[in-house]
Amino acid sequence: MQPGHNAVYPAAVNHGSVAPPPYTLPPTPMLMPTPGRPTGCPPGLEYLTQIDQLLVHQRVELAEMVIGWEMSNVYTVKNSMGQQVFVATEENDIFTMQGCGPARPFTIHLHDNVGQEVLTLTRPLRCTLCCFPCCLQELEVQSPPGNPIGYVEQNWHPVLPKFTVLNEMRMPQLMIKGPCCDCRCMSDVIFEVTSLDESAVVGQISKQWGGFMQEGFTDADNFGISFPVDLDVKIKAVMLGACFLIDFMFFETNPHHN
Repeated sequence: MQPGHNAVYPAAVNHGSVAPPPYTLPPTPMLMPTPGRPTGCPPGLEYLTQIDQLLVHQRVELAEMVIGWEMSNVYTVKNSMGQQVFVATEENDIFTMQGCGPARPFTIHLHDNVGQEVLTLTRPLRCTLCCFPCCLQELEVQSPPGNPIGYVEQNWHPVLPKFTVLNEMRMPQLMIKGPCCDCRCMSDVIFEVTSLDESAVVGQISKQWGGFMQEGFTDADNFGISFPVDLDVKIKAVMLGACFLIDFMFFETNPHHN
């Protein structure tokens, strides 16, 4: 061995032996840099102050594909550049998941890139019949955990999915209106975010068509969320929470059950 050179692998003892391939580290996700936190912004939500779009990718669970059992959902939330902003994990028990399916109550914890929990989403158990105008769906958004910053409430409508985005004082801020529940095949499904009088569209939550393999064998979904960059950061967080509620209500049907 020449001076100044380090051995990568020990010399083979027997003729014909092959040195092992070099170890390759698993790819690490691109992480969004942490911007400064404005006054009044809850810790961890400074990630949302400078962006007008989020991408939500649900992890594919092999157990759901193979045996059809419901598993706790895990999502990665990214910005438009593909940089990771949050990781969202569902907290639930196996009996609730199998017994209630997509109608189950849940708590979803969102952690930032240093592992700090910045958002907690809570959905109580409510009626899922669209023709029954009481006990409609609701989601509470907390940041930091234990401090409510907004709510998403379902509005009764005989045909269309409709929701109201409320602030921490339960004052309405925005409306969300989706298409007919049957319009889900081979195309994106758009839920418009509008002003309270529904005269102006200010953003959207879109369920993105994942192709025949993903749609046919899993209930893992991809979403895009857009909003004005200068929108109150707390309302941006509530819109993110609305995305998870919409996923459970309309797109979590397990293909095995069909």
